[in-house]
Amino acid sequence: MPEMPEVEIIRRGLKRHLLEKQIVNIEVFLPRLIKWPEADAFKSMVIGRRITAANRRGKYLLLELDNGNTLVFHLRMTGRLLCVSPKDEQDAYRKIIFHLDDGELLVYADTRTLGTVYALKPGETWRISGLNNLGPEPLSEAFTEIYLEKILKKSSAKLKSFLLNQKYISGLGNIYADEALALAKIHPQRTGAGLTKLEIARLYQAINEVIAAGIADGGTTFRDYRNGEGGRGHHQEHLYVYGRNGKACLSCGAPIVKIEVGGRGTHFCPVCQLLEGK
Repeated sequence: MPEMPEVEIIRRGLKRHLLEKQIVNIEVFLPRLIKWPEADAFKSMVIGRRITAANRRGKYLLLELDNGNTLVFHLRMTGRLLCVSPKDEQDAYRKIIFHLDDGELLVYADTRTLGTVYALKPGETWRISGLNNLGPEPLSEAFTEIYLEKILKKSSAKLKSFLLNQKYISGLGNIYADEALALAKIHPQRTGAGLTKLEIARLYQAINEVIAAGIADGGTTFRDYRNGEGGRGHHQEHLYVYGRNGKACLSCGAPIVKIEVGGRGTHFCPVCQLLEGK
């Protein structure tokens, strides 16, 4: 599932290919993926417009158009957004194709069709509740240790669930939440209110570190994730715990354990990440 590092890598790739190009036509093969407005109105808001910026907020991709409108993509589990030439366009799961004035194609493909696409006028982000209520991102000026301590001390939620709540911290998903807790040596079933100041400092540093590493490695690819140019990420080669159930902890050698926390598969080391803390 694309998380903040993966979406950031996609954004950077698309920025290299799309800026100042005009969208001259749109093919929609699965209209229900367009959540606002309906398909014909969506086309009228986008066709003929030039792409002026490629931005990101949390896990959302935002392509800014020269008429002030914004194309918003939420890739969710298996969405892919690729810039390709017509001769290379052969994704069996393509759902929307944006034709560009230089002959290139911007292809939205989605294996499980869980993603969403929007065209918004200025000031309409309220139409997407997930986008309109995002907390600060890791690596941003707004995401400070003081902020993290303040919201953690008010929370009785288990840490894994807390980290996945986008209204507190935007961009973290299953992979990087597990990785941050492992690096900070904190059990995923502990609560924010039970953490010491030192543990909060470790967690803050770990969140920023795993996100930065994911970006540096081009994202994490297990199955569907591809960057905006079709390439795979390499961060899966450097994970501490995620996807390593039964394998040796890189710190102590104990087998990594997988449990469920809040309905999400969660990986951790039972020796390094003690439930009572250390």
